[in-house]
Amino acid sequence: MTRSRPGWIFPAAILLVGINLRPSMAVIGPLLDRLQQDTGLSDAGAGLLTTLPVALIGAILLGAGRMRVLLGERGGIALGLALILISDAGRGLWPGAHVLLATALSGGIGIALVQALMPAVIRHRGGRRTAGLMGLYSTAIMGGALMSGMVGPWLAQAWGWPVALGLWAGPALAGLLAWRGVAEPRAAAISRAPSRLHLSRSLRAWLLLAFFGLGTGAYTLVLAWLPSFYTRLGWSAQGAGGLLGAVTFAEVMAGLAVSFWIDCAHDRRPALFCAIAALLLGMLCLALAPLGLAWPAAVLAGLGIGALFPLSLIVAMDHGEGSDEAAAIAAFVQGGGYVLAALLPLLAGFLRQNLADLAPVWWLMALLCLVLWLIAVSLRPGDRIGPSV
Repeated sequence: MTRSRPGWIFPAAILLVGINLRPSMAVIGPLLDRLQQDTGLSDAGAGLLTTLPVALIGAILLGAGRMRVLLGERGGIALGLALILISDAGRGLWPGAHVLLATALSGGIGIALVQALMPAVIRHRGGRRTAGLMGLYSTAIMGGALMSGMVGPWLAQAWGWPVALGLWAGPALAGLLAWRGVAEPRAAAISRAPSRLHLSRSLRAWLLLAFFGLGTGAYTLVLAWLPSFYTRLGWSAQGAGGLLGAVTFAEVMAGLAVSFWIDCAHDRRPALFCAIAALLLGMLCLALAPLGLAWPAAVLAGLGIGALFPLSLIVAMDHGEGSDEAAAIAAFVQGGGYVLAALLPLLAGFLRQNLADLAPVWWLMALLCLVLWLIAVSLRPGDRIGPSV
């Protein structure tokens, strides 16, 4: 990468790439009942629309080192964006249950490629700005969810749900062009992660994986089922989409706060405790008074999720000595973490299909917040994952 380019170009490219990593999932939630009615998808099948891409993200991230060697950062991220573009366009052109599931697979692969490779690029190029750039990247991801979750129901009402799903090919094209412009063809590839780090043998690595997975599980759970939860309670699709918009707006605000502040904080734990407390309160509001406390629940859950997502990545990368170790840790943590996170929306789908109620899921997430708290206590500043002997 040349140093002669203005300093804002790389952050701008991160922003344009990041906003494309959630619309294909976030737009589904507010339209889920209508999609099921028109396509015949069961509750379990509808849950797969979120579970499949999240599980793929995890599986591919576990092989991030091989992806970096095989594709390179520039080519791999461009391929991921192209797959997202094709998947979004396919949903608009050929609507149907089989296409929805197939594009959940292809879009999930595209999202996974970007998320497998982008942290290493940010750590390599960010230097002292790495934590802030990771916060910006995470905030862009949540911003894409905000836009799609809020705009999708209105687009569906005006032009039908195929258009509401397919129009997100436009931002994907913009992200692809931005990335092609910022990444030089002859940029040196970042070396593969050092083999001396045997993360599967490290208890700390597994704790970081569980922390990321449970926090991201709260995100996928809310993304997939919160709008449908409220439409079953009598809300309109637009109202439920607005509630999801409140969640994601709070996520963006929390993510921005993290990106601006986190470089100044040596100990990340106070921020982690605040995020977990907000998420816990949000889950309790959903479980105890979903109608009376709908908006406080949305804001609290969004603040917690929005802070936990970048913080869990930043804390994981803090455990590596350099960009190679940080990239290896981030890939391991995200890979297994996304597989763990994929289980929660799938579990929620089975519960709703058999119990016709999602309240037990909010209680379960509240209990998992206590697990997050216990893990956060152990994440002392300065700790590293050393080489296995």
